[in-house]
This record gives sequence, C-alpha cells and structure tokens, in this order.
Amino acid sequence: MTSKDNTISLFSLTSMVVGSMIGAGIFNLPARLGTATGPFGAIIAWLIAGTGMYALARVFQALAERKPDIDAGVFAYAKAGFGDYMGFLSAFGYWLGSILGNVFYWVLIGATLGKFFPIFGDGSSAVAIGVSLVGIWAFHFMILRGIEQATYINFVVTIAKIVPILAALLLMLLAFHWDTFAANFWGGEGMPEKTLVAQVRDTMLITVFVFLGIEGASVYSRFARTRADVGTATILGFVGVTGLMVAVTLLPYAVMPQAEVAGLRQPSLASALAAVVGPWGSVFISVGVLVSVLGAYLAWSLICAEVLFAAAKSRDMPRLFSEENRNRVPANALWLSNIVVSLFVVSTYWSQDAFNLMLDLTSVSALLPYLLVAGYGVLIARRREGYGAEVGSAPRDQFIAWVAVFYSIVMFVAAGLEHVMLVAILLIPGTAVLYVWARREQGVRLFKPIELVIFLVVLAAGLIGLAGLLTGRIVP
Repeated sequence: MTSKDNTISLFSLTSMVVGSMIGAGIFNLPARLGTATGPFGAIIAWLIAGTGMYALARVFQALAERKPDIDAGVFAYAKAGFGDYMGFLSAFGYWLGSILGNVFYWVLIGATLGKFFPIFGDGSSAVAIGVSLVGIWAFHFMILRGIEQATYINFVVTIAKIVPILAALLLMLLAFHWDTFAANFWGGEGMPEKTLVAQVRDTMLITVFVFLGIEGASVYSRFARTRADVGTATILGFVGVTGLMVAVTLLPYAVMPQAEVAGLRQPSLASALAAVVGPWGSVFISVGVLVSVLGAYLAWSLICAEVLFAAAKSRDMPRLFSEENRNRVPANALWLSNIVVSLFVVSTYWSQDAFNLMLDLTSVSALLPYLLVAGYGVLIARRREGYGAEVGSAPRDQFIAWVAVFYSIVMFVAAGLEHVMLVAILLIPGTAVLYVWARREQGVRLFKPIELVIFLVVLAAGLIGLAGLLTGRIVP
C-alpha cells in the first residue's frame, strides 16, 4: 500500500480514514439511536450530523489545498490560527481523545467476549483488563516494526470488517417490512413521549463518536504522495462511511418494533441480525466487532503516536517525542501513548460504567480540535490566503467553515457540562507537565496575556470538575 519512497497512496489514505471511522460505534448504533428516537428523528439527526461533519471534511480538504506547507495534521491548524497554547491544547486534546478511544476499544472487546465467556464481564473485570494489557503491548511492538507494515494490515482489516456489516445490511434489507418501518416512523409504541428536539439532542454525542477519524488522512499528510490526496481521501471516506452508518441505523426499524430495537443488547447490530436470521447472526457480527475494533485500535494507535510526534517536531511538545527509530516510527511517542492507555485501562476496574464514560469523553476531547480547525478555515477564507486565481471560491469556503464552527459549538452544548469539566481535569496536568516542559526547552515565556486567560478558564473548569468528583456530584 506504500511505494518505495515511503509515501502512502490515495487508496491507503482513504482506507486509513475508513479504518479510523469504522470501529466500535457503528455496531452500537441501532440500540443507541433506537433508545432516543424513531426513523424520522434518526433521519433528522443524521442530516444534522452529516451536514456538520461534511462541512468539517470540506474544511480539511480546503486546508490541505490552501495550506500545503502545514503537514503536521489537526493541531497545526489550531496553532497557525490561534497561537502556541491553543495549538498545544488542540494537540493534547486530540491525543487525549485518541487515548480514551483506544481504552474504549479494549473495554468493548472485553464486553463482546463477555457474551460468550462470563469471566470477561462487562469489559472491566480483572481478566478483561489483563487480556487488554497483553493486546496493547502486542500491537505496540508490531507498530515499532514500521508504519508501512501497519498501514497494510490496516487495509486488510478494513476490508475484513466491512464485509460483515454489508452482509448484515443485505440480510435485513431482504427481511424489510414496510408496515413495521411505517409503525416506527414517528416513534414506536411503548416508547416514552419526547419532543423531536429532545429525540435528536439525545443522539448527538454518539454521532460525534462514530464520525471520529474523519481527519485520519490529515494526520498522515506528511506521508501522502500529493497534498490533493489528503482532501480527496477525507471526502471519499466520509461519504462511504456515512452511508453505512445511516443504513445500520434505519434498517433495524424495518424488522422489529422500536421498543425491541431500543432493548437490544450491545453490540446491537449483532442482536438485530440475530432477530432476523437466528443466533448465528449474533456470532457472525460479534466476530466482525472484534476484527473491526482491533483494526480501529491499530489505526488509532498510529494516530496517537503521530500526533505526539508531529507536535514535538513543531516544538509544541518536548523534543524527546520527536525521535524516530530506524523504521520511521515515533518510538518515544508510541511508548508514552501506550503507557497512558494501559493506565486508563487499569482505571476502568473502578468505573461504574467504563463503556459509556470512555465513549463520551472521547467525543468531547475531539470537539476542541475540530472547533479550532473550523475556526482556522474561517480565518484563511476571510483573508483569502492560498487562493490565488481561485479567490472566487473563498466566500463559499468561509460559509462552509462557519457551518462547521456552529456544529462544533452545538456539540459542546449537547455533550453536557459534566463531560467538559472531566476533560478539563485532564488538560491541567497536560499543561503543567508537557507544555511547561516544551516551553522551558525553548527558553520562551509560558503564556501571552490572552493565553493566560485561556489557561485560567481551563484551570477553573478542571478544579470545579475535580470538586464534583470528590463530592460525588460527578460520578465517572
């Protein structure tokens, strides 16, 4: 999938986007959306989420074309537009979200195995944690052997995990009942009465989670054969995966009442298929879940290390993490990432609901980098930077970027204050250790006046969140 000059083809970049986006979330969509809304509300939710994320994908595409000199990925746009500390917060927040997402993957693996082997429990038992730690470090040493090998494995796994999804969709399409779908359309019987606004709001955080990875090509832009490939891969991956997610959401409404969809055990796509074809359907999709999650974990392990490495190269993180081994793998960044993943995995033993906590925190952590990327898209369109003879497209790009900004802000509101404060708690030690370390290495001042204000806001949010944890008002 890579050429002899160590670049990644458009096909492989696209598979990185698809591999990053299709992980655990798509298998959990039927029950998560079924609990919140019927087909009509789901369609509205996907129109909102799809519009917001499409706008964000277009921003990534525009930035790849207008700013080809910025090849460090997501956080570099935040730094270019809003300064050093916002660049650091974007890099650390994105890295943190990737870390938490990887923890979520291992919890889901344990929970899926728990359906067949009770000793794994809900994914946070001692046995599940032990198996997770073995898996984390097995992947770690494989990745150390080279990015090119890992991207090839990611390509193979991406194909392998799409097959069971397509098979499940085909089987449910063959079992499609218009009467059942129509009965569920406005909200099925036996479901609590909710306004359409409330229904859509309750779907928002899960839609953010399943779209994570849309920026996968941007993260690996330094390996792309051409900058145009980065934007093209982002759009191709977005369109293909969005189609799959909408189908996975809507088809179960055509084979069973909404109340049954809402009550499906996770991974709910497996349970939905079992209702159509029998128990073997659950086993078939559960195997697909394991393959899918392991593939997504591989992709996100690469992204974790790459973000930390790129931030260190641009001096936003300590230079220790800018070192590569002989296989061009950012080894120190990979070591730190997997040590932190391991610590979080161990911490799930004491969590009341590790599955949903890691899912929600992953989504919230990604929102700040997304918001800053969209904001930078607005800035360069207003300034007409990099447009040249295509300056006439700047107003269109600015409008699209504003849509992405608005969507990101709405997602923060939908996430809830408690989740935002929990993430702020983690931003404080990141600033105190990594940001201060990097600034001291360079011998420069820590904060400009506006950056100090931003830090104080983060500090206040984190302290309030910590007080909530200590008093029991916030329960992880």
